[in-house]
Amino acid sequence: MQSPIAVIGGAGRTGVLVTRRLLEEGHRVRVISRDPQRAVLPLGVETQRADVRYTDSLGPALRGCSGIVFTVEPGTADSGPHSPETTVYDGVRNMLAAAADGAQRPHVVLVSQIFVTRREHPMNSYGRLLDWRLRGEDEVRASGLPYTVVRPSWLTDDEVAGARVRLEQHDRGDGWVSRKSVAEACVQALRLPAAGGTTFELYNEPGLAPTDWAPLFDRLIPDRVPAYQGPVH
Repeated sequence: MQSPIAVIGGAGRTGVLVTRRLLEEGHRVRVISRDPQRAVLPLGVETQRADVRYTDSLGPALRGCSGIVFTVEPGTADSGPHSPETTVYDGVRNMLAAAADGAQRPHVVLVSQIFVTRREHPMNSYGRLLDWRLRGEDEVRASGLPYTVVRPSWLTDDEVAGARVRLEQHDRGDGWVSRKSVAEACVQALRLPAAGGTTFELYNEPGLAPTDWAPLFDRLIPDRVPAYQGPVH
């Protein structure tokens, strides 16, 4: 039986698009969410109620998965269960611990964002969102699991900036990207080996959507795994 691909946050706006595209590609999909019933999911999707803030709930949910897409809304509280520290740092660590606990070595696709290295940006005043997103990325890069870190630029629900895709690295750019393009990047990252072990930013620009993502990924420089620096204080 085909191993499922888990979409954590699969009931959210981006997660639903990832789920649909994976199904179109013929994958078995398992949506993991605190409330999987809140979204209208395609027929044939498995659902599992779990919360990234609690490791115990993730173990059974991720069992047997060959891939994981982590696309969780971070929250903006300074502390507590709806803070970025809890959702996109502790949540990522909990996911990695659960993923590494089985016989499978799933490919992890982490959806992060641009500007994570620019901590002076006003967005970092919301619970130190950028700091904690970057620390979550570092945990993925240092995990030893196959991975791809996707950093969408500012999200749109349609292709207002165009459908063409531009990938960059080193977090120096700015721009917009549709959730549709983000979902496609996640699906292609699971499919194409060149996306493994990379971190990249994702933008739209005027033009047509790519029909072949391999040349885009082939131009990326693989990551150097960072040294673990300990918790953020």
